[in-house]
Amino acid sequence: MTRNIALVISYDGTEYNGFQSQPSGNTIQDKLEEAIQVLTGERLRVTGSGRTDAGVHARKMVVNFRTESRIPIERWAVALNTRLPDDIVVHSAREVPENFHAIRSALRKTYRYTINCSRFPDPFRRRFEYHHPLPLDAEAMRKGLSHLVGEFDFTSFASPQSTLPSHVRTIYEARLELQEPQLAFPTLLESFDQERYPGKTRGLIHLYITGNGFLYQMVRIITGTILLVGEGKLSPDDIPGILQAKDRNKAGPTAVPRGLMLWDVVYDIDI
Repeated sequence: MTRNIALVISYDGTEYNGFQSQPSGNTIQDKLEEAIQVLTGERLRVTGSGRTDAGVHARKMVVNFRTESRIPIERWAVALNTRLPDDIVVHSAREVPENFHAIRSALRKTYRYTINCSRFPDPFRRRFEYHHPLPLDAEAMRKGLSHLVGEFDFTSFASPQSTLPSHVRTIYEARLELQEPQLAFPTLLESFDQERYPGKTRGLIHLYITGNGFLYQMVRIITGTILLVGEGKLSPDDIPGILQAKDRNKAGPTAVPRGLMLWDVVYDIDI
């Protein structure tokens, strides 16, 4: 009897060519399928809830696959973790209904992008954040994000390589959280910031974007555009016009992948 199994996994995507299998190999999907084959002897395909790009990470990625194996469900996570690289971890496994599909069954997904606008980069977090050495206007960035909430055609925020027939997506929430800088070696220069950069913020800035689906590089392009708002090169009120233009050239650059993480995926069943 075939079982449909869902796994919750996390990974550091730094060393991989993204989640989805491709001719060049070295993907998260490849490593999972290889581990399952070693464990069960089955050559099968796993379906992931997102197709993160090279260098992008996941806090909560859900995958599902069908197997003939009778291994008890409570043993899957430990058994797979002993066969996976250290930068990929299976947190849990459960049997799910036959019609469960990691992509199509997802109700909403949340991505987080982390920007470190402390004066100097953090060598211990460099794989998981983008370093911006100048402070940013967090309030302006927050206002800019608010214009993205709703159902829109996000062509301006999609890679030209996207081949999907529709770029209409719904963003349920777009918010910004601040985290105070954690300085290993505080300097007097930090105290001058409020005088030199009035209204600007130092520390970590986390952008959380929740939607019903995302286009290729969409969150990274949104981030690159909101960074321009934080720098004062765009106004928050420019965002609606960028959306309406449906022109990739009107939006900002594509932010580097290392600051991006698939943060959460929600279904109508507990995963």
